[in-house]
Amino acid sequence: MKIEIWSDYACPFCYIGEKRLARALSEVGNKNISVEFKSFELDPEASRNVESSTPERFALKYGLSLPAAKERIEQISLMGRREGVDFRYATTRYTNTFDALRLTKFAQERGHDEIITKLFDAYFTKNLELSDHAVLKKIAAECGLEAAEVDDVLSGDRYAEDVRADEIHAARLGIHGVPYFVVGGKYGLSGAQSVEILKQAITDALTDEAEEQFNGMTCGVDGCHFAG
Repeated sequence: MKIEIWSDYACPFCYIGEKRLARALSEVGNKNISVEFKSFELDPEASRNVESSTPERFALKYGLSLPAAKERIEQISLMGRREGVDFRYATTRYTNTFDALRLTKFAQERGHDEIITKLFDAYFTKNLELSDHAVLKKIAAECGLEAAEVDDVLSGDRYAEDVRADEIHAARLGIHGVPYFVVGGKYGLSGAQSVEILKQAITDALTDEAEEQFNGMTCGVDGCHFAG
């Protein structure tokens, strides 16, 4: 069985959802489940350079005061810390994620799915810029990817069509926010679901139960939402 996840590295709920899915899969214990990361850019027009702080961006996007924006960001960070992540959302350095998504396609093709967690960690814990090719090359090297091939990917447009194909597929499925999980081709789960709901969906899909839709915390082009 396959689980597909539409996600973006700039999305805090995507990292939380990825951690919860890993726990759910561990607790289910079925070894015949594959996970496929699908690309979903929250902001395709995002700059390759940091233009503002995360609290400033939050305040502007949601019409909040700076203290209120910091409070909301800390609420999300606390959720991440409960999943065992040193979550430092307030100091993230927001930039374009397209090259990171292209690199992920390359890494997955080579069987290095660990790059997904490493890129999330780079953004939310180490607060690195995911548009920076030096950062991406270092992470790729940590995964054992061959440097010349990584250079070739990042210096050109390889895997750009794959990223766009994921986004077109998402649009056809009516996906407007991430994370979004499709479990066994049957269950659509929108948002960072609890481990219990993820386990339920996985178990039901394995036993060929009926299709169902679950909603939870997502990030979309209009921002992040605590309820779906």
